[in-house]
Amino acid sequence: MKAEMERCKDVARSEGLQFDDNTLEYIVSNRDMLELKPKIMIPTLYDYWVHDVGAIRNRWIYDVYPNNPYETVINTRPAMSFYNQDNTDWFNVMIFYHVLGHIDYFQNNIYSRNTWDDDFAGQALADKRLINRIRDELDTERRWVDYVIEFSRAIDNLVGYYPELKETDKKDYPEMFGLVSERVDYYFGQFLQERYEDGQVDLNFYHKEIDRLNKFTQRLGEEEGEKAFFEDLRLRGKFPEFGDVFKKWKKKENKPMPKDIFEYLWENSSVLNDEDNLWMKDVMQVIRRTSLYFQPQMRSKIANEGWASFWHERLFIQDEHIEGHEVDYSIVNSGVTASPRVGLNPYATGMKLFEFIEELGRKGRLSREYQLLDRIEDRRNYDSGGGEAAGKEALFAARKYLNDEGLIDFLSEKDFQDFVDKNKLFIAGIRPHRDPYKWDRAEVYIKSRDGEEYRKLLKEQLYHPPNIKINEKKAYDFEVELYLDHIYEGKALVEKYIEPALRGLEFLAGGPVVLETTEYEEVYPSDWWEWHEWGYEPKHRMIRVVYICEDGYVFRDELY
Repeated sequence: MKAEMERCKDVARSEGLQFDDNTLEYIVSNRDMLELKPKIMIPTLYDYWVHDVGAIRNRWIYDVYPNNPYETVINTRPAMSFYNQDNTDWFNVMIFYHVLGHIDYFQNNIYSRNTWDDDFAGQALADKRLINRIRDELDTERRWVDYVIEFSRAIDNLVGYYPELKETDKKDYPEMFGLVSERVDYYFGQFLQERYEDGQVDLNFYHKEIDRLNKFTQRLGEEEGEKAFFEDLRLRGKFPEFGDVFKKWKKKENKPMPKDIFEYLWENSSVLNDEDNLWMKDVMQVIRRTSLYFQPQMRSKIANEGWASFWHERLFIQDEHIEGHEVDYSIVNSGVTASPRVGLNPYATGMKLFEFIEELGRKGRLSREYQLLDRIEDRRNYDSGGGEAAGKEALFAARKYLNDEGLIDFLSEKDFQDFVDKNKLFIAGIRPHRDPYKWDRAEVYIKSRDGEEYRKLLKEQLYHPPNIKINEKKAYDFEVELYLDHIYEGKALVEKYIEPALRGLEFLAGGPVVLETTEYEEVYPSDWWEWHEWGYEPKHRMIRVVYICEDGYVFRDELY
């Protein structure tokens, strides 16, 4: 099997896939898979009682409903993959191609760039040993380690994934962030934006200021031109306060800002900074590091699985091991990549999107000329002859630069409608059966074939953690240790998780915690009989509320 894997690597590389030479493969049993699943298939992950409960639950489910997980792959260095011992040889070859698609995606997609050089399995083992050592040192108080793990896991979806990527880019590509000086960046960015929002300036003034800066730099050069621009009487007369405001901003900016709630607590919590509790920071570091490792994977379920499915299908159909197993392969592959009539299959959706993008590139349909076409016949017959090379270029560019959200948003409105039409996709609805003799049954029907509606349906399935900001001013006004402001983006928080999360945060913050969020409240009709009218639909109003956690008790209050 190892020899077959090495052969599959050569085949995959010949088609353009790129990955490290070294990989590790393990043949394991069903029971091994069940034990690994609660640890998210990382054998060296830290020990935690929830993992044990998950393993017991999985064994119970397996006893009642035996199932056969085929494989899993870990994005570490070297890449590791596990294969079920019950897989046949020909089937493992197909799975090898699927795994190589995953490894190629992990090691080339820019949203995973913070993991490209990491031996996460080794890091997880070091973290596991650290936590075990802390447990041993706490002795009879070792239960507090699990409390801190639980409190930290309650907020580990709020880690600063994108701020971490930005920090990496600043280190690796400083030229991207140094095209203009700090003063110019601040003036045309935050300073003028604030005055535009206050009504002091308009967009016309903004454009005139850009033209004025360009004239100075063209005449005097970058450095002298910028100096003359800010010393010009027109700017100093309109904004005499700019120099002092910029100095205060620069002084504040030089102090690194916390990238997420974890870093804020480490800097400001009296509990965590107590000498006897410094071990808690180490435990929280492990939870944060683990969450950051999984963030790109959670944001690329459709793209990653679609890419792997695309390649296992393309490569295995040409492989000699398919001979004599064509029907077996068709059955297995349809279970992985078939589009259900009702519901969504991320494997199928991602694979078909990559196929569609490749076709756009191959026929030259990523050009401006094609995008401006309106007539259906013109679009259907358009082929500027980009060829296979152009298709491959578009395909691998999509793999490099797109995660789930980017993959779904990449196509224009007309292209996405073509994608929906080509694959006969639709949104299903459900209604009471129209046959009076089947009054106790529901009827599933085609509700819409609109591309934008289908795109919206896909985006609703994506991983999207809540956008929660730390508001220090409101914390001061409310006299609490931590004030969390939920920026409402169309989805309310899951209410049952709010109370336990706030209790854990109160402990970690060392004092009362407030969460401000948006919820919906039903508006009751003025007369009771309206409830019983045919076609009555309940109405709701949006309200802003706060949850206050103090001394372990959580109170809810309406703001407006």
